[in-house]
Amino acid sequence: MGIALIMLPVLAVIFLLMAVRVVKQGFVYTIERFGKFTLAAEPGLHLIVPFIDRVGRKVNMMEQVLDIPGQEIITKDNAMVGVDAVVFFQVLDAGKAAYEVHNLYAAIMALTTTNLRTVMGSMDLDETLSKRDEINARLLSVVDHATSPWGVKITRVEIKDIRPPLDISEAMARQMKAERVKRAEILEAEGDRASRILRAEGEKQSAILSAEGKKEAAFRDAEARERAAEAEARATQMVSNAISESGNAAINYFIAQEYTKAVGKFATSPNAKTILFPVEATQLIGSLGGIGELVRDAVSPPDGTVTVPPVDTGTPLPQRRERVPRASVPRSGERQG
Repeated sequence: MGIALIMLPVLAVIFLLMAVRVVKQGFVYTIERFGKFTLAAEPGLHLIVPFIDRVGRKVNMMEQVLDIPGQEIITKDNAMVGVDAVVFFQVLDAGKAAYEVHNLYAAIMALTTTNLRTVMGSMDLDETLSKRDEINARLLSVVDHATSPWGVKITRVEIKDIRPPLDISEAMARQMKAERVKRAEILEAEGDRASRILRAEGEKQSAILSAEGKKEAAFRDAEARERAAEAEARATQMVSNAISESGNAAINYFIAQEYTKAVGKFATSPNAKTILFPVEATQLIGSLGGIGELVRDAVSPPDGTVTVPPVDTGTPLPQRRERVPRASVPRSGERQG
């Protein structure tokens, strides 16, 4: 009797321990009654009936990562490539994940592997290398739709690595190098063409400006010659008027003046130490006599003096008045003793 009284509290404690279940955060326990799923226990404290209810599965409700082992896949153009992938998924329904599929992880892995072969096998090698985002999107859509009856949500499928064969890798490297060399040559050719075009444009503009400058210079030269001709015409007209008014006296005066200028240039020459005159001195004296006769005939003041205009010899001389006797001025053609 005493032993029974002692066993009752012990059995009560054991019964209570079997009835109490604590579910951890991030997990859901499935409760089975006589082997049938009846309840999904959320995180916290739960009481079950011992020997009637029991915990069936402990389902992880956190997002999980499943590593897909490397696969050898034949692409559409018969290239063998190795592919590694990862799958991110989360259980949304613990009852379905526990009882709709036998091994959830193996099922997701097999489903991802087969669809990976299907998706990448329908693409060329270049597409598999350049369209990873498209491959990931297609795999995500297919695998998520296939696992939805299991209460699983596929959040992401990522291709980790694509390994083409060694010979294809070397061929791709040569192709990339050739493409870059081609681009460099094209850019260099375009730069050379642009440089030639700019140089030609510059030469064209230079030629145009040079032609315009020559045109302007020719115009100004012609204008200068025209003005010089006008001045020469006016001077000639003035000389003609003087000749018409004074007759041969003006002609003799101008000839003598130019003659004297020509002779004066010999004396001012910096390179000539000895001067040889191509004319006789008597001719020069005769010319001076003609100038004197010209002056005597043109100007005859009442007081008997004659005003002699200065002869231009290249240097200005002050004009002076000299009293010259008429008999002392030789006439043209006469020589002095």
